[in-house]
Amino acid sequence: MTGAVAAVRAQRVLVDGTLRPATVTVAEGRITGVHPLDHPLEGRVLEVPDGSCVLPGVVDTHVHVNEPGRTHWEGFATGTRAAHLGGVTTLVDMPLNSVPPTTTVAGLRAKQEAADGQLAVDVAFWGGAVPGNLADLEPLHEAGVLGFKCFLSPSGVEEFPPLDDAGFAAALAEVERLDALLVVHAEDPGVLEAAPHPPSPAYADFLLSRPDEAETAAIRRVLDGARATGARVHVLHLSSARALDLLADARAEGLPVTVETCPHYLCLDAGSIPDAAPQFKCCPPIRDAGNRDELWQALLAGVIDVVVSDHSPATVEEKTRGGGDLQQAWGGVSGLQVGFTAVAAEAAARGVGIEHVARWMATGTADLVGLHAKGRIAVGADADLVVHDPAAVTAVDAAALAHRNPVTAYDGLRLAGRVTHTLLRGRLEADHGWGRTIARDR
Repeated sequence: MTGAVAAVRAQRVLVDGTLRPATVTVAEGRITGVHPLDHPLEGRVLEVPDGSCVLPGVVDTHVHVNEPGRTHWEGFATGTRAAHLGGVTTLVDMPLNSVPPTTTVAGLRAKQEAADGQLAVDVAFWGGAVPGNLADLEPLHEAGVLGFKCFLSPSGVEEFPPLDDAGFAAALAEVERLDALLVVHAEDPGVLEAAPHPPSPAYADFLLSRPDEAETAAIRRVLDGARATGARVHVLHLSSARALDLLADARAEGLPVTVETCPHYLCLDAGSIPDAAPQFKCCPPIRDAGNRDELWQALLAGVIDVVVSDHSPATVEEKTRGGGDLQQAWGGVSGLQVGFTAVAAEAAARGVGIEHVARWMATGTADLVGLHAKGRIAVGADADLVVHDPAAVTAVDAAALAHRNPVTAYDGLRLAGRVTHTLLRGRLEADHGWGRTIARDR
């Protein structure tokens, strides 16, 4: 079935946090009703097989699309096609790795123009906070970005440098004035510089070069900044469980801090990563199995709020730069098409219900960035839906993914569960041009 539907009917529909029988009616791209299963219908109906569940479309708030400027790494056409196939109906594009970066309104307009006519899902944008662009934050905010990203350590690309102490303090104060959100790549540059980082193909050596202390020191700095200014802050891609007590204490104190982690930290572990395998390299790194278990516990306890892909692709040449030396290879995991399925599979193996996964990857992320028509099955919300069959199997083949470059840390895995249908505003096909660029809810 392709095209628009008038309704979706299933025995298991996630409504208000509970899976129950329901018929979801749709008109003009919006959900018009959530009815009993036997509600009379006219028009095209997607009848979902028993056993599968209907969930809100995933809202992935941490994606590097890279267009314009590095479209050979990933672009809007390939990235949003991969998103759609993986159950993601809305993504938020990060402000760096494109050229120009989204640090000015002109940079934002370049992004929006590049996206025009290419989108298979809806796309919103982060702005960037870098040295020298403090005066650009308010115009970017007024133009509809969902918040601002900054780095405390080098980003890996020269056009997006990190903030020093004074720059970070100034950005926090401006974000608080705007009632905006500052999202932070929290690794401490001094700790990273002091860590050993010899050329090596060994994953254990790479792990030593990005120690837990790099995250904990930087997160202390972020929390101190939130305490001093009242600014809302969000810790990106938490990998180290050593920071969880700091974050729990900050919550208890009432600081306005939220936290994300990523599928690769929840589904992979350092002990299973072979040497000279740069597809697993990311910053901060994938840590050991005990650390992974603590991240799951923190999700269930509410210390970590959301799960996002941090899809950070590059060409095969960039990922294999250095001939196996992990210090030279580009750091980033390509997982946009696979992340939801991987987390759902790992959750099921741990006895964690799919309703939790939807809260972490759809409702919670939509709420984090203020997209209140997304991430929920409710009257008035966009009819962005995903059908997930937990009895099916997804065999991950990097060469078969829609991502532009055939590199992923999930290659070769057999994951329990499969996305069988994705609906964007009530439409099933992933035609480019149906997706829209969207802005922050006013």
